[in-house]
Amino acid sequence: MTQEKTPLLGLEGVGKSYNGIAVLRDVSLEIAPGEIHGLLGENGAGKSTLLKILGGAITADAGSVTFDGAPTRLGTPRDAIAHGVSLIAQELALVPQRTVLENVFLGRWSQAGGVAVPAADRRLFDTLCADSGFDLDPHAIVGSLPLGKAQQVEILKALARGSRILCLDEPTAALGEAETEQLLSVLRVLAARGTTIIIVSHFLEEILGLADRVTVLRDGAQIATDDAAAHTTESLVRLMVGREVAALARTPLPVPPGAPVVLRAEHLTTDRITDVSLDVHAGEVLGLAGLVGSGRSETLRAIFGADRVRSGTLTIDGTRVRTGSIRRMISRGLALVPESRKDGGLMLGRDASENIALPSLGARQVGGVVRRSAEHAAVDRVVTTVDVRGSVRHVPVGALSGGNQQKALFGKWLVEPPRVFLIDEPTRGVDINAKVNIHNLILDLAAAGTAVIVVSSELEEVMALSHRIIVMRRGRVAAEFTSPAAREDILSAAFL
Repeated sequence: MTQEKTPLLGLEGVGKSYNGIAVLRDVSLEIAPGEIHGLLGENGAGKSTLLKILGGAITADAGSVTFDGAPTRLGTPRDAIAHGVSLIAQELALVPQRTVLENVFLGRWSQAGGVAVPAADRRLFDTLCADSGFDLDPHAIVGSLPLGKAQQVEILKALARGSRILCLDEPTAALGEAETEQLLSVLRVLAARGTTIIIVSHFLEEILGLADRVTVLRDGAQIATDDAAAHTTESLVRLMVGREVAALARTPLPVPPGAPVVLRAEHLTTDRITDVSLDVHAGEVLGLAGLVGSGRSETLRAIFGADRVRSGTLTIDGTRVRTGSIRRMISRGLALVPESRKDGGLMLGRDASENIALPSLGARQVGGVVRRSAEHAAVDRVVTTVDVRGSVRHVPVGALSGGNQQKALFGKWLVEPPRVFLIDEPTRGVDINAKVNIHNLILDLAAAGTAVIVVSSELEEVMALSHRIIVMRRGRVAAEFTSPAAREDILSAAFL
């Protein structure tokens, strides 16, 4: 068993507080070389805080950390890197304007006599890709990559540093099934070669199939550390939340007979999608399935006006609307929850309250002055609806857990409920309770007459929520199914 090896990493009584509120309390662990250790818990349980301490992004208030038995202070990311620790957070630390190769070797390019040696970096890059199984173009601009590919760049960057410990925060949240299995295979190979893996994930089956041991946190406290083989998903959920949690049992209400078409896209073509046609009715949830890079997210962006449409038409409530303007689409009742919170959804330096209030700000202005009492009432109502936990005022939304950030991103469009809700990865990085709440919220919006289009890398999520499912492949519509549809048929359309 991995726990019988000499510990590579030791934590003793580690704690962290903000403004007198403990977010991590008295965590003690020993993790061996080559061990895969899963960190589990609800959003706000302290998982990401613990990873940030190990990565030097924040400093613990209490306790000690040891490497190879020697006490160590991790005051900065540079300290962590010097000890072979790489933190791969939910929000990737990449330079979008630079190439894949430049990002992988950022700050540590090969040199000879003070002169860069690009050929040496390229040889190492090719070796890393071959070992990991990643298929990445070294000359591609990172900002043009799908999120799944960008995740691979971040992992290669850590491997290029020779990291002994990889701390991964929800690494598969944005990946499709094939990409997820590829990544998990890479992690198993790395662990077999002696690399220690500490992984946070809300996919409990994934953790049980990958980890040697698991630690469960609840409200910042360490509830249990056990062999993964001793647990089931049900037993882990009980430890995480302190009670039984029922799986999502609701199904979408039938679309009312004669429900009007709220949105119709015909032959939409951009630089990333070709000849995409779809429609969605009032009260309907339309799911978009397919592999990462198939054009699902790009279709939502084209409809919302975020990407330039080269040809095709868009009709809302029977009226043709000129494409290419986000402001125009919002004014027509469209809302978009984007795939990436950091890049297209939230102002991480402002508090959650401001983020939630922003899209509907004009509705609460009189003579250019915002009515704060009305704003606070609207925000409080939405915060309760989406269950953002903790303070939403005076705390930057970037300091919240990933799950609470996702809830704030969702909630900002619910102050004034949209006519058409475009949702890309609705439950990325949220815990099981929040997932059930968001699913129910989507179904409630549809039941109230909102037209919804959902993109998700989790096929089960698309199948559970949708009345109809469109499968995309290589930027085109490959197939359409009416729910319930066979999982095998959807996968066949996505792959073949």
